[in-house]
Amino acid sequence: MSPILDEHTIEFVSRNPGQTQRLGVRLGALLQGGDVLCLEGALGAGKTCLAQGIGRGWGIGQPLISPTFVMVREYMRPDCQASLRLYHVDFYRLSEGGEAWGLGIDELLGDQQAVFIIEWPERAPELVPADHLWIRLAFSDYKDPLRRTLYFSARGERHRVLLQEFRKVAFGV
Repeated sequence: MSPILDEHTIEFVSRNPGQTQRLGVRLGALLQGGDVLCLEGALGAGKTCLAQGIGRGWGIGQPLISPTFVMVREYMRPDCQASLRLYHVDFYRLSEGGEAWGLGIDELLGDQQAVFIIEWPERAPELVPADHLWIRLAFSDYKDPLRRTLYFSARGERHRVLLQEFRKVAFGV
């Protein structure tokens, strides 16, 4: 299976959580303010594992913790770029998108000094900006419980460019 589908999509099979995190590290190193990553997948599919790699690649000095019960966790870089933030958001507990509006998440999403990782974005699609990178993680082999297929799909020009940069650093193409 070729990891490159077209300029807007990539498909990749990860053999274990370590490989998923390493992909996240490579992606995280490319992120800039205003980027939005949407992580879709069943429980246990590896969304938080990928997010932890992204956070490490972006420069966070501590491990990302799943925001399932608090809905939003904010992280700062330990370097001198204190104005940049990473928000790790989880929509799992939302019964409808209106709940997120009430929490002010829509205001955070417009921040050009922040990167966003949203788990369970399909629960509040009206909050997802038009320009984003959607990553769907799926169990890929019932015989191998660690194997996952990751589907990357870029929407908008900025995230198409991000996906092209990621393709180069992750796959050399």
